[in-house]
Amino acid sequence: MSPQCCLNTKNRTGGTNIKKRGSRKLSPQQDLKIKINEDIDYREVRLVDSDGSQLGVVTATAALEVAREQGLDLVEVSDKADPPVCRIMNFDKFRYELKKKAQEAKKKQTVIETREIKFRPKTEEHDLSFKIRKIKEFLGEKNKVKVTMRFRGREIIYAQTIGLDALNKIADTLREDCVIIQEPKMEGRQLVMFVGPKA
Repeated sequence: MSPQCCLNTKNRTGGTNIKKRGSRKLSPQQDLKIKINEDIDYREVRLVDSDGSQLGVVTATAALEVAREQGLDLVEVSDKADPPVCRIMNFDKFRYELKKKAQEAKKKQTVIETREIKFRPKTEEHDLSFKIRKIKEFLGEKNKVKVTMRFRGREIIYAQTIGLDALNKIADTLREDCVIIQEPKMEGRQLVMFVGPKA
């Protein structure tokens, strides 16, 4: 091999220049994992016409011919049936409607986040009121709230007295605005309670 040839195949860092292939884009039906037209490779299918009427069991080739005559696509709608069910339809319109339904379903979904508010055993009354307002604000946004009281060093001796009383007081203050998902309980060196928005 000539030196010139080597120069063409090696890059400046000494590695070989390899042309990367771009990621292959999936066709619409592969994206939806739906077989259409020539991809339907069954011997026989139960055919449903574009108006919903049953055309009976026919060969896949005959079904495709009927779809082509109508200027439409042959689309697999159920591969679990015996024989599989295929329908004559406009695949592009069908795909558009599926996409639209998925977008509407996504809009209706409410994402519930879990926020956390931390307290100390000796939190001042003013700070307590502020944090309770913050919890109510999170609940108003339809979020769950993890209420945590952390104990440092010897403060742990107050967990079942001052700590528990404080969290129960917070729970009583919030009961009208929320549901108590988890009553106060010890987790390591902290007392934890979960509250959520009312349905």
